[in-house]
Amino acid sequence: MQADWDDLRVFLALARGETLSRAGRVLRLDPATVGRRIARLEEALGARLFARSPQGYALTDEGQRLLAHAADVEEAVIGSVEALRGVPGQLSGQVRIGAPDGCANFLLPQVVAAICDENPGLEVQIVALPRVVNLSKREADMAIAVSRPTAGRLLVQKLADYRLHLAASRDYLARHAPIRSPQDLRAHRFIGYIPDMIFDRELDYLAETGREAVTLASNSVSVQLNWVRQGAGLAIVHDFAIPAAPELCRVLPDQIALTRAFHLVRHASDRRLERLNRFAEALAQGVRREVARLESAAAAHDPAGLTEPLDSGRRAANHGEL
Repeated sequence: MQADWDDLRVFLALARGETLSRAGRVLRLDPATVGRRIARLEEALGARLFARSPQGYALTDEGQRLLAHAADVEEAVIGSVEALRGVPGQLSGQVRIGAPDGCANFLLPQVVAAICDENPGLEVQIVALPRVVNLSKREADMAIAVSRPTAGRLLVQKLADYRLHLAASRDYLARHAPIRSPQDLRAHRFIGYIPDMIFDRELDYLAETGREAVTLASNSVSVQLNWVRQGAGLAIVHDFAIPAAPELCRVLPDQIALTRAFHLVRHASDRRLERLNRFAEALAQGVRREVARLESAAAAHDPAGLTEPLDSGRRAANHGEL
């Protein structure tokens, strides 16, 4: 017996969601119904598609083989729907992107919104995780990574370089000892990642600042940025995040400046899926434009960074005394 599209739709939802409850939310079915449908499909195919455990449902080898075929069927169904709707060329269906939270918070929302404006039938999910997204487990259809993967059957495309600088709030700088050189940083509190939770070597910034430890640490870029905005200390900050935090300024920008890159990573088997190819290209173009736009805005807001200590008049202004 062959599986029909409705069976494969349930199979894909569970393969991507890994639990009955997550699959049920996507399908608008109760978890028990999802479980029964999967059991029926396995019986019909005479193959065990998932290994059950307390952590959820993981694809077996047979399930992995079916996954590629099911994705092809999904692509064909979506293409047929697009043709029937009379909007050839527009994207539809669901796409899930995994990304580190700095990118997910400050770049992807506006990029994805613009793509969806041009493709009303498209549904996009952004999974913001402070770790590498596991594509082999289908946690996402594609992922944005800082380090270029070197293992696995993957499609990897460089998106854009981006820049980071040491930054602090103007209020913090007005209240603390002046910073004229990297040696002065020893007198200041630093904010950064929890050392044993740095999931990518490219995110280990301390060596480039001359510091050995941070005082305030989080695995979330957003938490770190909010600490800086509250005047809690200094941190390495993405230039593309500075327009969202106008109270910040860069510190010693000519002496402490970092460059990293974003890469778009996809399953190698998705190369033949035209819908995902088109979405990936739209995403790549959007990320490049947005990085350039925001970094330009950051430079305009803070053209030279802080190279001299705040004078007494500027200190007073920061405290509302002028």
